Amino acid sequence: MKTFITRKFKRTYLIICFFVALFGQVINVSAQNVGLGSWNIINIKYNLSEKISFFGEGQLRSLKFYNNFHYFEYKGGLNYKVYKNVNLTIGAGNYQTYKEGGNFVLPKNNNEVRIWPQLTLTQSIGILKVEQRYRAEFRLSSNGLRNRFRYRLGVSYAFGKERADYKPFQINFSNELFFTNNAPYFERSRLLMAFSYKPTKATNIQIGYLHQFDYKINDETGRNFLQIGYYLELFRKPTKVATINSDIKVKDNYYQK
Repeated sequence: MKTFITRKFKRTYLIICFFVALFGQVINVSAQNVGLGSWNIINIKYNLSEKISFFGEGQLRSLKFYNNFHYFEYKGGLNYKVYKNVNLTIGAGNYQTYKEGGNFVLPKNNNEVRIWPQLTLTQSIGILKVEQRYRAEFRLSSNGLRNRFRYRLGVSYAFGKERADYKPFQINFSNELFFTNNAPYFERSRLLMAFSYKPTKATNIQIGYLHQFDYKINDETGRNFLQIGYYLELFRKPTKVATINSDIKVKDNYYQK
């Protein structure tokens, strides 16, 4: 058993090293020629039940490769699964954008609090999983209250030897459009291409390339980013009472036969 775990750990380590080295070469070239920034995400999700879950997330972004940090956010919220492929979310967070030219240069471009309801729809088409996300943002800042509406369409393909109820590797493509209720209405486009590795059911590591185009907006500059994300999903353990009740039902069924 110990030998099997050691081999499994070594294989996982080698896979991670391979993709880190591969992306390292791409990023090294891109950082020198394109001006690649960094986009870092940590997300924790806790599943209270099959329908209800909570989440918290922090993000840190820079306009150059881990330099000229200009943005951070932290947010959290509640998810409710209405049906198998329909998920409702209510979230809130704090979003801080600094001026360009260095690390957290003052004065800030934007200091903002947001509240956002969200609807997510998923469906499978052949080997692909399609996701549509609709979000309305109510944004309170020094400039007053502003509204924004976002639509994201994503496609993902999971592959690799299946483990329990998941596959370890996944490729993701998505594009998100941002609109407001004021002219010129269109505000932003955000394109993401990413690769994910899921070493366990609870953890997911993502690395990708994100291109952001902004139209007449000053709360963040549109650029090219290396996105690295770490996602941790926790599950509530069944209580001892539930286990005892389950055992009693099993015994009752046995004696009723």
